[in-house]
Amino acid sequence: MYSVVYFLLYLLSLIPWKIVYLISDFFYVIVYYIIGYRKKVVMSNLAIAFPEKSEQERIKIAKGFYHQFVDSLIEMIKLISISKEEFQKRHSINTEVLNAYYDKVDKVQVVTGHFFSWEFANLGVSLESKFPIIVVYMPLANKVFDKIMFKMRSKFGTILVAATDFKTKFHQYTKDKYSLILVADQNPGNPKNAYWVPFFGKMAPFVRGPEKGAKTNNTAIFYAHFYSVKRGYYRTDVEFVTTDPNSFEEGALTKLLVKKVEDSVRQQPSGYLWSHKRWKYEFDSSKYKAS
Repeated sequence: MYSVVYFLLYLLSLIPWKIVYLISDFFYVIVYYIIGYRKKVVMSNLAIAFPEKSEQERIKIAKGFYHQFVDSLIEMIKLISISKEEFQKRHSINTEVLNAYYDKVDKVQVVTGHFFSWEFANLGVSLESKFPIIVVYMPLANKVFDKIMFKMRSKFGTILVAATDFKTKFHQYTKDKYSLILVADQNPGNPKNAYWVPFFGKMAPFVRGPEKGAKTNNTAIFYAHFYSVKRGYYRTDVEFVTTDPNSFEEGALTKLLVKKVEDSVRQQPSGYLWSHKRWKYEFDSSKYKAS
């Protein structure tokens, strides 16, 4: 079954980019206007993030988000067969900022947010980085599509570690130099076990993992913002943060990284994943401690 599905998707991936985006425009109409996929969540998030904007301005951001959301899904098919040369035409990155530390540090965390297109960013960083890139992913329930996604995401050298296996398998990669890619804006499973920091002026919980891991392993921290330059073309900007995570008070590093995510979102509001409930939990000072 895998071979048949992969072959069919590979053939689809050969469709010219112009046609790909015509297909994407068709599905955008279905997703936004007909299905209205998570539209209430998107508009609620935008109202919290941009109270100063008018309803029409927020609708414009939402439409831009849905366009990029659908584009990112359709583009994954193109990435199945894309060559290194074609990819490098469509993705640029200032990897020299990261590579400059290759002879200075062994352990690196590149922290980012849920921007479009993370699939391009994943391939781009792996292709250009001197550090081996490790990405934690959530396996798909469908084994066939999970195998296809694994193959596509690792085509330029990314080391993929399933979230379910992270605790038992990650240590095998820590003996050598590595760069672990993590997201700073991940919602925690339990708000009691989280850092509570302001996000667009409203308190929100964020996972402790990136900060705790950095401090435990004394890991150098970089921040990455990736975004659309124009349709089908992306850019990743890498920024150095620190080589001494333990110099930050508890929660302060998370607060700094979340602020960087917010600043990136303000630069390109439509390029952020607004369909997830960013303020799922309400802050209660009697239960939670602000960082």
